[in-house]
Amino acid sequence: MSSKDFDLIVIGGGPGGYVAALRAAQLKLSVAVVEADHLGGICLNWGCIPTKALLRASEINHLLHDLAPFGFAADNPRFDFGKVVARSRAVAGQLAGGVDHLLRKAKVPVFEGRGRLAGVKGGRRVVEIAVKAGGTESLTAAHVILATGARARVLPGFEPDGKAIWSYREALVPEALPARLLVIGSGAIGTEFASFYRNMGSEVTLVEAMERILPVEDEEISSLARKAFEKQGMKILSGAKLGALERTGGALAVSVEAEGKAHRIEADRIITAVGIVGNVEDLGLDGTKVKVERSHVVTDELCRTGEAGVYAIGDLAGPPWLAHKASHEAVMCVEAIAGHHVQPLDVTRIPGCTYCRPQIASVGLTEAKARETGYDVRVGRFPFIGNGKAIAVGEPEGLVKTVFDAKTGELLGAHMIGADVTELIQGYVIARTGELTEAELRETVFPHPTLSESMHEAVLAAYGGALHF
Repeated sequence: MSSKDFDLIVIGGGPGGYVAALRAAQLKLSVAVVEADHLGGICLNWGCIPTKALLRASEINHLLHDLAPFGFAADNPRFDFGKVVARSRAVAGQLAGGVDHLLRKAKVPVFEGRGRLAGVKGGRRVVEIAVKAGGTESLTAAHVILATGARARVLPGFEPDGKAIWSYREALVPEALPARLLVIGSGAIGTEFASFYRNMGSEVTLVEAMERILPVEDEEISSLARKAFEKQGMKILSGAKLGALERTGGALAVSVEAEGKAHRIEADRIITAVGIVGNVEDLGLDGTKVKVERSHVVTDELCRTGEAGVYAIGDLAGPPWLAHKASHEAVMCVEAIAGHHVQPLDVTRIPGCTYCRPQIASVGLTEAKARETGYDVRVGRFPFIGNGKAIAVGEPEGLVKTVFDAKTGELLGAHMIGADVTELIQGYVIARTGELTEAELRETVFPHPTLSESMHEAVLAAYGGALHF
């Protein structure tokens, strides 16, 4: 095997691509990564990580302005917005550098440039690289994993211009805090940005085309989130239809039909967060049996495309668009390539998290989906106001909701809103993965005092046995 011939080539170095390469190296496969931009992908550089750094800053700002209940006082607490943004970029840079270190440690070569399928030669897949420094280079391998991710969907009439209208990229590196902000789209991305900017002091309007915000979440959780955001001073319009964008000097205005009324929203900046589009362009898919539907590569349960030896993982392969889904698919795909027996991924066991204030987390079926599917369900609810730790730390706003199959006791879904629920949800994820029933969960001992006790109480509540509410 030559220095340019591998067992596996991974096109894309995000949370799917670099994890695939690391697992392949562990399994003694010769592997190379082709990355066009930055290792770590959108997640580490422009998504999951830098947004969490910003959100942490907004949490601190909120606490500094709410010290009195804890017995503290601070005169006119201030922040340096430039330093807030700079810290976020530094955190992203540190972790992206960590990915580079891991690949070097695993002796995985990284080719900087844009890779594409370029046919078959001698029974080996050819990957042609438009090298970032100039020129082209060709590699060959028995297998190729496509992990090129996705980008923000552009809303016609609201195309990001880098100045007044932002995608997530511009929203992460603003020069200054906008006084008035309009956020279009209330999925996880839009909601997190709305939460960050509101908690930093911006006047925020969140607009959603669907009938409720956070439409993929359980309806009860969505309703509680809306109440919490409005209590914080956020304006929310759901079931919204956008009119034309008006520009007057440096100001923006949008007419919105929502909730039976006409609204005129004035803003200094607009963030669009209306979904993503798979990066399928210039991958050399023409002439192959790789199928693309609605900008995403179609795969089977083991990430195989219609073209032998070609696989797709992560955002490129469709929803749910989550970094942890991409990483899991990466490991599963590589192990299958290496001849291991693997279990196909069950998407109902993938947790979803939104890191707004209060946080939101879920796994499995919503109550409505469970009933629609035909289950006879038992539902348990436990509010944080009944949890000692939540009250002690000053976070009584929250709810844990469980959905069980009334016939078998199977945990069908769990839905949470409140402090640190993105850390708590993994308990229910393990229960779903282990196919635990209410019997095992009721017998599980939860530590006291912790927020996690609310999880136990929500299980007990589904069977009429909640103790503290």
